[in-house]
Amino acid sequence: MKYPFEADFDEIIAAPEPFIAAVFSSLVSDFLTMPKGEGFLEYPDFEAGYEALKMATAGFAILAPAQVMQAVLDKPICLIVLRCMLGFTAPEWAYLAAQKAGPLLNQNFARALDRKVRRCSLKPMKPTAEQLRRIQAMVEVACDILNQGCPDVRADQLHRLQKVDTVGGLPAVRNLATIGAPYAMILYERFLGRPFAGHRDSVSELVGDGLENAIEEQLVRAGISFRKTKRSEKIPGFDQAPDFTIPSEFNPKVVIEAKITEDDGTARDKVTRVQHLHSISFRGIAPGEPPRFQVIACIAGRGFGVRKEDMRKLIEATRGKVFTPKTLNRLVDCSALSEFATRKAG
Repeated sequence: MKYPFEADFDEIIAAPEPFIAAVFSSLVSDFLTMPKGEGFLEYPDFEAGYEALKMATAGFAILAPAQVMQAVLDKPICLIVLRCMLGFTAPEWAYLAAQKAGPLLNQNFARALDRKVRRCSLKPMKPTAEQLRRIQAMVEVACDILNQGCPDVRADQLHRLQKVDTVGGLPAVRNLATIGAPYAMILYERFLGRPFAGHRDSVSELVGDGLENAIEEQLVRAGISFRKTKRSEKIPGFDQAPDFTIPSEFNPKVVIEAKITEDDGTARDKVTRVQHLHSISFRGIAPGEPPRFQVIACIAGRGFGVRKEDMRKLIEATRGKVFTPKTLNRLVDCSALSEFATRKAG
């Protein structure tokens, strides 16, 4: 089996199918495991918040804002449990509560509060007077919603409160908590997201770091000068900075994009990103002249292994320079990176 980075571009254009198959065969996916990341909330801490909230409400018999607020201040993780009962994201909850507290209760405050609570879940909270007012508004609107339950909607609509524990108001919550169902675990899994998607989204950068670190290791091993860009960093000449520029961002001769996705729709967006870099490489270049820099794509994840047409576009945009974790050891030798190596990689 011959990989596209081992072939001439004319050979790839003449018969792309075997090269598409070669890249597909080397793709790996590790979607079953994820890094926990900083501030990961362990189940025992979540359950402690659930039990504290259950006790403060007499087994969810009375959901009074004053008692719930005291539980939140004593054990801030109660706030996360309450949000999971609602089934809302932190910004969604803030949007509804802002109608009580005003515009100062914005999405940024809600996100920051949610993040802080996850990191100090069992340490008593000591908010400022303004923060206290905002949190009280969130607690009050949560109690109102959970007490009232799901409103009537049209037959062709689905309301976010049409969940087993909220559709019938507080009695539905109490019933689920008392029939023997592991309600705390149900809420914890809801916190992690459609299966674990909420957590997966929160650590997406850490997942990408694994591939970028592997690329960096190859560059360092070969003694290659490079610039690794940070998230949202701006580099002259690029509307979106590539992950690596070699030898520097001031005179790029090779750019590397590192992309991981488990979703084929997202893969298409990432292929478009690489195609855009290919277009930039020819800006200001006369017809027939070589590009200003070589574009390399390092990819991983099952999302890239779904659509043949997307892979064909990726191979063409990089002129065959597509590498996966399985072939990353060939990155330097089979690309223009070899021109910048000061020692033999391997």
